[in-house]
Amino acid sequence: MSNDSKLFAEFPPISTKEWEDVIVKDLKGADYEKKLVWKTTEGFKVKPYYRKEDLESISYLQCKPGEFPYTRGDKAVNNHWEVRQDFKIKDINKCNALAKQAAQKGVQSVGLCASTVENLTQMEALLFGIDPIKTGMHFICSKSYEHTLDLFVQFLEKSKIDTTKVYGSINFDPIHFALTHGDFYESFEKNIIETKNIFTKFAKKLPNFRLITINAGCLHNSGSSIIQELGFGLAWANEYLVQLTQNGLGIDEIAPRIGFSFAMGSNYFMEIAKIRAARMLWAQIVKQYHPTQEKSCCAFIHAVSSSWNKSTYDPYVNLLRSTTETMSSAIGGADSINVTPFSEAFQDMDDFSARIARNQQIILKEESFMDKIADPAAGSYYVENLTDSIAQYSWKNFLTVEDMGGFNKAFESDFIQIEVEKSALAHNTDMATRKIVLTGVNQFPNLTESMLDEIKVSTPCACASKVVAKHKKLQPYRGAEAFESLRLETEKHAQKNGKRPKVFLLTYGNLSMRKARAGFATNFFGCAGYEIIDNAGFKTPIEGAQAALNAKADVVVLCSSDEEYAELVSATCPELQGKTKIVVAGFPKDSIDDFKKQGVEEFIHVKSNVLEILQNCQKQLLK
Repeated sequence: MSNDSKLFAEFPPISTKEWEDVIVKDLKGADYEKKLVWKTTEGFKVKPYYRKEDLESISYLQCKPGEFPYTRGDKAVNNHWEVRQDFKIKDINKCNALAKQAAQKGVQSVGLCASTVENLTQMEALLFGIDPIKTGMHFICSKSYEHTLDLFVQFLEKSKIDTTKVYGSINFDPIHFALTHGDFYESFEKNIIETKNIFTKFAKKLPNFRLITINAGCLHNSGSSIIQELGFGLAWANEYLVQLTQNGLGIDEIAPRIGFSFAMGSNYFMEIAKIRAARMLWAQIVKQYHPTQEKSCCAFIHAVSSSWNKSTYDPYVNLLRSTTETMSSAIGGADSINVTPFSEAFQDMDDFSARIARNQQIILKEESFMDKIADPAAGSYYVENLTDSIAQYSWKNFLTVEDMGGFNKAFESDFIQIEVEKSALAHNTDMATRKIVLTGVNQFPNLTESMLDEIKVSTPCACASKVVAKHKKLQPYRGAEAFESLRLETEKHAQKNGKRPKVFLLTYGNLSMRKARAGFATNFFGCAGYEIIDNAGFKTPIEGAQAALNAKADVVVLCSSDEEYAELVSATCPELQGKTKIVVAGFPKDSIDDFKKQGVEEFIHVKSNVLEILQNCQKQLLK
């Protein structure tokens, strides 16, 4: 018998039933589903653990990396991705300077704003010093993408650069325009003809250029769920396949020239699974068009840091968020990644923020070697099941759109926009009640931080449009905005009046309970930027009430145990009522009505709608 056999003989296999029996026993009668099974915002359930038998129904596991349906990536021997950095800067010289520096510092492709490039001289200025063969070229904004490509080809020919050796993309996507503006800038039919013309004119001249970008990330940044971003994004791409094949182009001409751009959020494992599911589903969709080359079924996926979860306050936390997002992108097998600057929410890109952003993924690639192993998530029972669940639920969204007649029909009926809006409202509620936590924003705020004078964001490089919206528009936003607006109003009030609203923590009684509730109250009111006056504890309620009045507190939070609140409320309310806002930290449900009669105006606890309560406070305090 081998040593390995002896070793494993010491650990006999444990069946799932045996595990479950132990878990049920440890729960001591608590509901298994409620305690241990997580229901995602996407609607499917995630078990507390997975075993080998949970993989038996997943068919793609028999395929290797580089094989159809490409769930495990399109690379058989490594996990290479393109380190990309975008520069949304209208100033041509500044855009060029930053892009050129990035290319010299390890970036493999650059995204360039061409919205102010109108002639060949300006195109030469934009690309000055950048080798388009060594560095990928991505034109991320333009007044006319066809005109931009014309100027780019002229630049290449004048510079005697072989156009077939240049790679990159253009951010051409009329459907994205319609979603964010409420209508197409021409009409759906005319924009499809325009799309066909771009393929006809540039497909052979620029064979390594992707000519359509599916900007599905705007769904995420408008508050969609993962399965909406993926399901609707696939239907969006399929609309182009349908229309262009009907207009005479072949699937092998179209599919390889389409790139997907997904926003990557902080839900680490879900985002890994999203990319893997996207590859699998897109391969199945393209296959139905009967391509002659199997590689036409490969999805090119560009991953971009989410903007939805980025904050103005405590901005260095954005670095942590974008790092996990970059890891999800790499492990999921993204073909290119763009990490946005940590300070993008409140200031333009500068040398420092650009350097940090590109180095985040360069470190993961060059020092953590995440590009060396094909499909690094393979074999994880958890990730494989997430991939399968996301694929199934996203496919349902895809089929719903197709049953409506395709993406354009769904857009014209406002279905896409309404569904995303519903998801955004759910996300907003979760933010307000802190089911979604953004550190530094709705939880654990930096009480001494001031950002009012730091906000210096230029006009976005996106081109202005005179399109009159005929349909609902997607509304990209940041989840932190509502909380941030409260805090900015507090800062404006402080600048004008020389002080912020004061919250006095009247701590009394049980030591552990008063400290815990004082900490909770500090985090709660700190989210609005109020001045928090903490205390070690008072010997009597009257002493605490007098100290609060002496401090000229705008809000007094009573912090004690439920058992001691009756004494504390009855003693302090007569002293404080009418002179300050009285709040109880906790929810002593049997005494709520009585306490309200005595003058308590609010109760703050873990189930509170933090945003709503703070908004009401602002109305009272910032008059």
